[in-house]
Amino acid sequence: MDETLSISHEVFPHVRVVMGIVVGLALTRLLSGIARVVQHPRQHAVYAVHMLWVLAILVMLVHFWWWEFALYEIKYWSFARYLFVVAYAIALFLLCAFLFPESMVDYRGYEDFFYAKKTWFFGLLATVFGLDIIDTLMKGMQHLELLGVEYYVRTPVMIALSICAMRTDNRRFHWFFAVFTILYQLVWVNAVFDGVAGLPK
Repeated sequence: MDETLSISHEVFPHVRVVMGIVVGLALTRLLSGIARVVQHPRQHAVYAVHMLWVLAILVMLVHFWWWEFALYEIKYWSFARYLFVVAYAIALFLLCAFLFPESMVDYRGYEDFFYAKKTWFFGLLATVFGLDIIDTLMKGMQHLELLGVEYYVRTPVMIALSICAMRTDNRRFHWFFAVFTILYQLVWVNAVFDGVAGLPK
């Protein structure tokens, strides 16, 4: 192992700790929101599509923490790379914040809240998929090639669907997008990632 790679492997645990703190806060926000809904089901009207997105983002957070282990292969860590990874984690935290606000005083229920904030939520979701492209390229062209042709289709499609979701209140579309995202994420993780953390099969 050369000196540069050795230093990189010393830096990565530090980066991973910072990521872990932000992802931990995001998971806490989601789990606290779910617990609040379970404990006080009549306090605010629950909306199924909203809860599907809670599940989708929960899966995304767990997946993010798993696949970011591939950053271990980066041989040189600059402050810009470190800042990008932290920003990526913060974007995921903000997605959680747009699912469970600090207060529901201004909303009749979660359906009202969901559509009131859909532009922010889906705009941020599209941004997250865009950040994923940069994140993947940071891990190297070999990593990108291992993801296969599907990756080149998956990301633009998810960004396009997110933009559509920003602009429509169509309930059927939002049902479809939420269910599709959950199912596809599960299939994607199972098809692409093996037992080695963050590394494609």
